[in-house]
Amino acid sequence: MVVARHDAAGTGATATIADQRTEELGGQTSILARQRADHARLDRLMARARQTAEAGGIAHQVALRAVARLVFTHAFAEEAVLFPAARRVLPEGDPLTLRIETDHQEVDELVTRLDRSSSTDPEHRELMERTFAVLDHDVRSEEDDLLPRLQQTLTPRELRLLGWQWQLVRLISPTRPHPVVSRRPPGQILSGLPLTVLDRPRDLLQKLDELTRCRFNGPLSAADHLLALSADAVERRPLLQRGEPPETSR
Repeated sequence: MVVARHDAAGTGATATIADQRTEELGGQTSILARQRADHARLDRLMARARQTAEAGGIAHQVALRAVARLVFTHAFAEEAVLFPAARRVLPEGDPLTLRIETDHQEVDELVTRLDRSSSTDPEHRELMERTFAVLDHDVRSEEDDLLPRLQQTLTPRELRLLGWQWQLVRLISPTRPHPVVSRRPPGQILSGLPLTVLDRPRDLLQKLDELTRCRFNGPLSAADHLLALSADAVERRPLLQRGEPPETSR
């Protein structure tokens, strides 16, 4: 059954995509179906992170890394493809996307802090739950408000085309938090390639560390640190901060 919800401003009703059939969303390749599938996967990954939090160790690190890789590629592709499209076709597109971009900014900052914490730190569990709460809010904003409005405005063919564009960008998106770069073009788009080139090797180093059970943690951590410093230098380039609205500027 399609559930009707009132938007945050009380100006009308939208139908959440959470309970619709895939055919109603425009098919499996539409932006609506792809987003919902990612959100369902995110729920599973967050549940795994919670289950491993008590024991900590490598299993918990792996779970959090999986959440991060999904979240940041998903969000980057949204900001590069989905949100500009929403601002073009929806009269209320700018405030709607800005609200979600604000969630993205908060997640970037929380995950940056979470990455620096250990599962044995007293604040670690609280940081994780705060991060997951913002992610839940982000999902609801998209599934109950932004995406239903696009569904009402775009044809199924247009939704599928947007879905393919989003998926292609997602495959080459950064996988780490970069809270300094702009969340809007031109800075957002210009940041994609250099940050992806630095983030993806860091993912490989982490996977190698996991496979070798941390036996080479020293040199792998040193290499990861150098890549992290390079990414930090890149994201602080003034050109990559252009287009950022004051609400999400750091």
